[in-house]
Amino acid sequence: MRLQGNNVIVTGGASGIGLASVERCLQEGASLVIADLENSDGQARAARLDDQYDGRCLFKACDVTDTAQVDRLFADTVAELGSVEAVFNNAGIGGIAPSDEVTDEDFLRIIDINLSGVFRVARAALRVMYRQGSGSIVNCASILGVFGQSQTTAYTAAKGGVVNMTRTLAIEAAPKGVRVNAIGPGYIDTPLLEALDDDMLQGLIGLHPMGRLGRPEEIANAFLFLVSDEASFITGTTLMVDGGFTAGKS
Repeated sequence: MRLQGNNVIVTGGASGIGLASVERCLQEGASLVIADLENSDGQARAARLDDQYDGRCLFKACDVTDTAQVDRLFADTVAELGSVEAVFNNAGIGGIAPSDEVTDEDFLRIIDINLSGVFRVARAALRVMYRQGSGSIVNCASILGVFGQSQTTAYTAAKGGVVNMTRTLAIEAAPKGVRVNAIGPGYIDTPLLEALDDDMLQGLIGLHPMGRLGRPEEIANAFLFLVSDEASFITGTTLMVDGGFTAGKS
């Protein structure tokens, strides 16, 4: 088991990519903390997974826009589990609107969750991992962290920031034994896409040379690889898991 004895925090862990990553790490022997909003399904899902796997699975309510909650997430995890070996900085939201119609409030909310929230979690993780002398952080970026797309100004700004912040954090953290990477998912088949009509869905599928959407477990596998010893010489990179979406773009 690749993560035997490791303790892992996944933000946005109650559904979609986050939940798939939680379960994948449990399968590899880790203990997990599902960090998500108080009103999420995280508590029930953690209880189910805790019964199903040998490793522990806990739920911690955490809003990544609140520094005190983020810091408490790490303090409580260390108090209960003893350490934090890996973090998936996965919490985020979408947002589609023409740029001239985006309000300050909407723009700043997306930035606060998708970029500032990633920083808050990474900062708290680094403080713990520096004391340990080891650890691995994976930030969830996006294909839209490296390419633009109409009507996604705030989202692309945030995810582009995540990509470059990952590089900077990796440079700082490497001498202290901590690796920092990112994943750039393509469009993934999660409940977030359920509201799309068939034409829009087929349009998204057509953007991927592999001819389909990604599956949450495929992002989970990438996360598992990046936090495992198999990726011990990888830091500061953004691993695109996108069915070829970015391959033909420059």
